[in-house]
Amino acid sequence: MGVYTHEHHEIIRSAKKLIDEEINPHVDDWEEAGAFPAHEVFRKFGDLGFLGIHKPTEYGGLGLDYSYNLAFAEALGHINCGGVPMAIGVQTDMSTPALAKHGSDELRAEFLAPAIAGEMVACIGVSEPGAGSDVASLKSHARKDGDDYVISGQKMWITNSWQADYMVMLVNTDPDGQVHRNKSLIVVPMDSSGIEKAKKLDKMGMRSSDTGLIFFDEVRVPQRNRIGEEGRGFTYQMEQFQEERMWAVASGLPGLQKSIDETIEYTSQRQIFGKPLINNQVIHFRLAELQTEVEMLRSLMYRCIEEYNEGNDVTKLASMAKLKIGRLKREVTDSCLQYFGGMGFMNETPISRRYRDGRLASIGGGADEVMLSIIAKYMGTLPGKNQKTDD
Repeated sequence: MGVYTHEHHEIIRSAKKLIDEEINPHVDDWEEAGAFPAHEVFRKFGDLGFLGIHKPTEYGGLGLDYSYNLAFAEALGHINCGGVPMAIGVQTDMSTPALAKHGSDELRAEFLAPAIAGEMVACIGVSEPGAGSDVASLKSHARKDGDDYVISGQKMWITNSWQADYMVMLVNTDPDGQVHRNKSLIVVPMDSSGIEKAKKLDKMGMRSSDTGLIFFDEVRVPQRNRIGEEGRGFTYQMEQFQEERMWAVASGLPGLQKSIDETIEYTSQRQIFGKPLINNQVIHFRLAELQTEVEMLRSLMYRCIEEYNEGNDVTKLASMAKLKIGRLKREVTDSCLQYFGGMGFMNETPISRRYRDGRLASIGGGADEVMLSIIAKYMGTLPGKNQKTDD
């Protein structure tokens, strides 16, 4: 299928086996509790090498190309909720890509290697109450004091933050610099003095994933914890976003397919006015339309993988795919839930959970409107912006 080889399918098979045996039996309990045991779960995936598939071998990774990681992301889509896959994706594709690519050897040994092993849980600290998709507007800042940075500010909607051992935090390190050149990525241990886990957030969906509001008050971190060059954090974060957005598509496709398949099964069995519900043309035509959309997105994802592995800029394609997965998660789950009727409105029905969990896809990792702006910029139609000349 697509760009996948036998080895890719072996990764999917092994991951799905672990999911069926160790994850899905507990998902309902974790959803009810509002959290899952991240260290325990991550260690299970880490023991099988899944948390470092495309990371350097010298730090415990497998050193494979990114297509193998997206195969793993597809396997995660078979988990019966959105929160656990999202938390794992934060570890593999949002908190650690810049660390793996630009971090010092010392920093990677201290933080990347245990993340790959599943011994440490990581989170990514970008969003703030006043700066979500508008990354350039963040206010958290770090000043130098001797060999340290002293960090103050707050981070909002941070996945894994309640259980994380460290945060890869994007902060302003030059108060007078241009907004795209005054930020740095810094690894901040979450047990540092001055960190307050202010509030565990109550969410509409993704219930099993812990999400926090975190305050930083004069938090002291060694300057050696900076990833790469000072002032390059915005650029590094934009690089990370590309992997995050491709990951969102790969992990989201199985849920779309499950929604369609389960709707076909239910409407084939459900009788109304003396015939199966699916015999109504409005339903089987609609499901045919939705299946077509899913297959088109799958093809776009495979093209993204191929381009990315060849070293090409996939910003436009990844943004298109991210836009489409967000739209389809809303469109597919809404349509399918409708055909389940009253059962679709019950929490016990999987389509209901996917409907709630999937809504985040059009918001997190860059809202739909940001994706449209990026696409327009690459098309040369965004007023005042030209991809070929602007950084």
